Amino acid sequence: MRKVNIKLLSARTGGALALLLALGGAPALATPPQLPAALPSLSAPADTATAPPLPPDAAVPQPVRRPAASHLRELRGQHDFQYTDVREEPEQAGFWARLLRWFFRGLSRLFDTKGGRVAWDVILYLLIGGGLVYAVLKFLQVDLTKVFGRAPRALPLAYEAGQENIHALDFSQAIAQAEATGNLRLAVRLGYLQLLKQLTDRELIAWQPDKTNQAYLRELETSRPTARAPFAELTRQFEYIWYGELPLPAALYAPVRESQRQFGQQLSGAGVRPPAA
Repeated sequence: MRKVNIKLLSARTGGALALLLALGGAPALATPPQLPAALPSLSAPADTATAPPLPPDAAVPQPVRRPAASHLRELRGQHDFQYTDVREEPEQAGFWARLLRWFFRGLSRLFDTKGGRVAWDVILYLLIGGGLVYAVLKFLQVDLTKVFGRAPRALPLAYEAGQENIHALDFSQAIAQAEATGNLRLAVRLGYLQLLKQLTDRELIAWQPDKTNQAYLRELETSRPTARAPFAELTRQFEYIWYGELPLPAALYAPVRESQRQFGQQLSGAGVRPPAA
């Protein structure tokens, strides 16, 4: 009941307002406030009133300031400002220096690639493996000249190097035959083997076909120390002449053979003197 009365009152009030507007016209809107003719000027704060003006636009060319010549010379003389282009070839470098530099630069460019890095790894592993194999062979006292050396040349005698049995050879006859045929390198080898037989007969060394000469030298250090130095010199001469495979003239053969004879004669004495040079 109350809701119906409120609706009737609202309808009557709305009708009265509409009648008043139709008879008297719409009231005029309030006039907006007028702004003053001039706004007060805004001044900069007191602490920035003396600030320098902004620089002109960057598009405007500015004069280039150049330092004094004396200041430039002073800077050039300082070590921190002296630069060198390492890629440039120095004029005073020699031919071999330039060649080595070119070679190492080429290697650097090669190993900078993916394939080059793989190749470098393979080479490194091969070097390490080869070094280990060499160390094991030396530790086992394997004669590397037989493993990596060249095959012996054909000899005019019915003789095969490396297959000697020092107890089955007639050294006097074999050496004489080698000298008669001019095979002086073989004569030096036979003379050295004859010394090994003499050392074995006197129980100064224990001869074995696959034992190295360095092993015999180590045995002499214990059995007869005075014999080691002269025998080491004879060993050096033999290895240089035989494994070097160089022609041996008669003038050089004579003193080597004489040194071998003297050492063999002195083995049974109280001491062993160095062989003649």
